[in-house]
Amino acid sequence: MTAQANKIAHLPVNLPRQAAHLIKSDAEALTVAKQVASEIAKEAALRDQERRLPRKELDLFSSSGLWGITVPKEYGGAFVSNKTLAEVVATVAEADPSVGQIPQNHLYMVEGLRLDGSDFQKKYFFELVLQGVRFGNAFSEIGTKSVNDVKTKLTPTNSGYFLNGKKFYSSGALLADWVPVVAKDEHDNTVVAFVPAGAEGLTIIDDWSSFGQRTTASGTTILENIFVPSEYVLPHHLAFDRPTTMGPIAQIIQAAVDTGIARAAFKDTLHFVRNYTRPWIDTDLEHGYEDPHTIKDIGDLQIRLHATEALLARAGEYIDEAQLNPNEDTVAEASIAVAEAKVLSTETALLAGSKLFELAGTRSTLGEYNLDRHWRNARTHTLHDPVRWKYHAVGNYSLNKVKPPRHPWI
Repeated sequence: MTAQANKIAHLPVNLPRQAAHLIKSDAEALTVAKQVASEIAKEAALRDQERRLPRKELDLFSSSGLWGITVPKEYGGAFVSNKTLAEVVATVAEADPSVGQIPQNHLYMVEGLRLDGSDFQKKYFFELVLQGVRFGNAFSEIGTKSVNDVKTKLTPTNSGYFLNGKKFYSSGALLADWVPVVAKDEHDNTVVAFVPAGAEGLTIIDDWSSFGQRTTASGTTILENIFVPSEYVLPHHLAFDRPTTMGPIAQIIQAAVDTGIARAAFKDTLHFVRNYTRPWIDTDLEHGYEDPHTIKDIGDLQIRLHATEALLARAGEYIDEAQLNPNEDTVAEASIAVAEAKVLSTETALLAGSKLFELAGTRSTLGEYNLDRHWRNARTHTLHDPVRWKYHAVGNYSLNKVKPPRHPWI
């Protein structure tokens, strides 16, 4: 480690508000997730209406230990199964999908460190994660040819690099302790530079204005001549130069958020129909929930939701196998399994968010209920990667045995 990096590594870091609980098992992770979700849900609708950042909720979430559950056992973590990881994210996202989405890139970077981090990076950053430190992200840029087109650059200097660029969609960055930044190095390789919050030259702007996922602590990130020690640079391209679970991990978390949104919309549909919806005038029914057409549609939604949850759990099991035995075949199978889950979670979340109003009636559209947040959140979050390409990947694999591409969006 360079003298500069050694100096930085021993500086006071933006440590969490309180020490994080250490989760030791899958069962404990699931229990804690339910406890956290019950608290986060309390003002979720109000936070959405007010565009209020979930500061205390995020502190609760990270101090619970749930942000550290994928740290490998040899570094003190529980390294829970990916089935458990997906269920944890879905549980929190059901309570508030903005809060559920925020750790997506944090968990993604934990996997990146596990796969390609140096001994120093693993020891140093995993220890911080287990203490409750949060990674945000500055990955995507706006106005480029494609999402994979990166203009942000790392320029070599003594004992490190200077980092320059501009990012958008920086979910979680406003409330993060560290901001991992995707950039191109001097060899045009894709790397990730870990930048501590408050670093000189780092500016994060609260300008996220989407109609959905309103409180993901996202926005514009400006990077101006930030010094990054070489030890804080992860060779991220290696995760896709060979078959790894990097892509499937990224995608199963996305599918889990959408599953949580679908659950929340369905739950509110049941509540509203049972308590407020009137029967149609061409029947002699006493209650709206007795309408046979409504009952049929509720049954359809329930089946789709159960199918979504089953595919999500199945995808986690495929990722577990690929982590144990990574090769071209196991990683492709995991990617396809996750793609199937992502297709159904997308379609179920959108359908549930829309059907809510059809089944619940006009009263459900009133602003006091803010039930439109479910559809808004689903529509916004599912734009992350189009399912039409996932249909293609699944079909091409099934019909022609063509393995899907290796990147974070499949």
